[in-house]
Amino acid sequence: MTKEFLGSGWAFPVTFSEGNYELRITKYEANIEDSIDIIMQTNFGEHPMKPDFGSGLQRFFFKKMNKALKADIEETVRSSLLQNEPRITVKNVEVVYKDLQTGLVEITVDYVYNQTNTRHNYVYPFHLKEGTNLLT
Repeated sequence: MTKEFLGSGWAFPVTFSEGNYELRITKYEANIEDSIDIIMQTNFGEHPMKPDFGSGLQRFFFKKMNKALKADIEETVRSSLLQNEPRITVKNVEVVYKDLQTGLVEITVDYVYNQTNTRHNYVYPFHLKEGTNLLT
């Protein structure tokens, strides 16, 4: 079975190959992961032609790390991927507070490709607080 239905596009971050300076392209599974990465990192209003594009996770910066915040992040990720990535169906979103001191939150997204029902997952590290190297 061919994977053309998974698509291809510019690699993220945008880079050029050495030597011939061609734009680097990703295909298939890597292209979907790049797309998810872009959605997770984009704040609403940053895409000039699509003001509703992205996840808007930045609005959760400096919030109290509790159960309510976990539920808000899970719902935000689920709805943003539903709206912006039609090639997948999100099965589960799990938010884990990995490091309360630095504000590290790990977001795991379990999803399937719509045309093949192949399961995959994506892990996104997200920092709610500004990290520093200062000792207190």
